[in-house]
Amino acid sequence: MEAAREAIEAAVWAPSIHNTQPWRFSTEELPDGMRISLHADPDRRLEVADPDGRELAISCGTALEVLRIAVLAGGFAPQVHTLPDPDRPGLLADVTVRERTEAAPDNERLFEQVRRRRTHRGAFPSGGPPRHLLAALVEEARRENASLRVVTDTREITALGALTETAEQFQRLDSAYQDELDHWSPAFGSRRQDGVPDTAYPLEQQHTEPHFAQRDFGRGRDQGTDVGEEVPGVTGTVLVLETDRDDRAAWIAAGQALERVLLRAAADRYSAALHTQALEVPATREMIRQEICQGRHPQVIMRLGRTGPAFTSTRRPAAEVTDD
Repeated sequence: MEAAREAIEAAVWAPSIHNTQPWRFSTEELPDGMRISLHADPDRRLEVADPDGRELAISCGTALEVLRIAVLAGGFAPQVHTLPDPDRPGLLADVTVRERTEAAPDNERLFEQVRRRRTHRGAFPSGGPPRHLLAALVEEARRENASLRVVTDTREITALGALTETAEQFQRLDSAYQDELDHWSPAFGSRRQDGVPDTAYPLEQQHTEPHFAQRDFGRGRDQGTDVGEEVPGVTGTVLVLETDRDDRAAWIAAGQALERVLLRAAADRYSAALHTQALEVPATREMIRQEICQGRHPQVIMRLGRTGPAFTSTRRPAAEVTDD
């Protein structure tokens, strides 16, 4: 079915941790339609940074949400079943495509941003989004059974920045972690055609106040952590995506919520800088859960703001990630 092929071609543009793109798709013709299945690709899990597969599931959740949005944009009503088979843990979701429907304008607006959206890495030239957009982003997350916390207390923002920096410094002490980071960075000589390109980072080291540590993907490994001249910038609006539970179903839902938030923000020309460090270290993640998230489970920390021209992102072709 053409709608299934086009949906997969759109889904490969979903964001993922370090641009690992840890997904595979398969399709199956049904008597009255088509089934698209989303599978985790275990060969692309970050074994050091993500031993439980939490970030892999979140990444695949973003792809699942794009599948759903794309199927709707193609004029069909998708039926999504998350974790449909307990005996097949690698099967994360089935999307069944049968009945035709009329896509809502809001869905069309999100679909238009799928290939335009880019992750930002660095400071922002201006502040965060207005209140009405933040309210819309909170609602987008709620639709996927997640919560989006808008952090406004300067003490909490400072604490999140400090915990991000602390986790980043501990991770830099771990040679296995650094090797894994380098593996996904063409900037450090990797021959990968995916991963995080060097063009994704500003030429000068940018510093926000409060400070949120940025990945350097190996560029400062042998020569300290400074890259060029430090340039001051704006933090933007700090957000935390949270869930009630902390299991695979919740992680996938968090990914779906994240994608809706990012696409809705992109429609108003706002981009997100994502910070994974403090949520990859158990001690700092637990501190954030208790002290900032009031017992809910933090899944994503991000900053939102306006940016300049986006860099070119690399994606694997749909044919490469689809098993017929």
